[in-house]
Amino acid sequence: MINNFSVINIYESPNLGSKLSSQMLYGEKFRILNKKKNWLKIKTDYDNYIGYIKNKKFLKKFDPKFKISSKKTEIFTKINKRFKKTNKFLYFASRISKIDENRNFIEFEKNKWIKKNNLKKINYFEKNYNKIFKFFLNSKYLWGGKTSDGIDCSALVQIYFYYNRIFFPRDTKDQIRFCKIKNKKIFSKGDIIFWKGHVGVCLNQIKFIHAYGPKKKVIIMPTNLTIQHIKKTAKLIVKKVSNIGAY
Repeated sequence: MINNFSVINIYESPNLGSKLSSQMLYGEKFRILNKKKNWLKIKTDYDNYIGYIKNKKFLKKFDPKFKISSKKTEIFTKINKRFKKTNKFLYFASRISKIDENRNFIEFEKNKWIKKNNLKKINYFEKNYNKIFKFFLNSKYLWGGKTSDGIDCSALVQIYFYYNRIFFPRDTKDQIRFCKIKNKKIFSKGDIIFWKGHVGVCLNQIKFIHAYGPKKKVIIMPTNLTIQHIKKTAKLIVKKVSNIGAY
């Protein structure tokens, strides 16, 4: 099945009062494990994430041709040959098919259009990971979130890999197990620094970006100061260091 909604929340258990554990973006594939009244227990294709979503009318077939390359982009509708804003959006890394196009727009569902300048072809590879991470700068911290409207620390790191169609686990604990250890002790651009339950990325030798719960947003901080601050406030030390270039 394919998610054909802008964002679908994934919960730990089948009720809206349950904890949000992750989200699915538009175009994300998943498998139904079982059904329970108005809920589906699902497993995502990309990162094998298991949780519960509300039962909706999802797509069965999907041929993605493009992906959203901007922070988020508005959906337009066409009325009397003019394109009108809908105040609805697709988010960065969402994947869409193509049923029609004109000079400036791609139609991805019936009378739902996206501007071409917010799209890249599905196989496009973005090497500039700093550009991607900075899309989310000042986005609010949201446990389980995966969009610029709210994101958590592990999703911020994962979104670069998802955009480039490279496997990378969803949760920090699984990322720690998956990632290779960096041998050099000096921090450098692209280093992924892990603590128990937290993760972020070095933008260069001295600056570090992370979705930081205590600050309630995605923030850039000096790397060494971040390590000292987390050690002092959360009593946590660095558990592992890897690098984006290893994947």
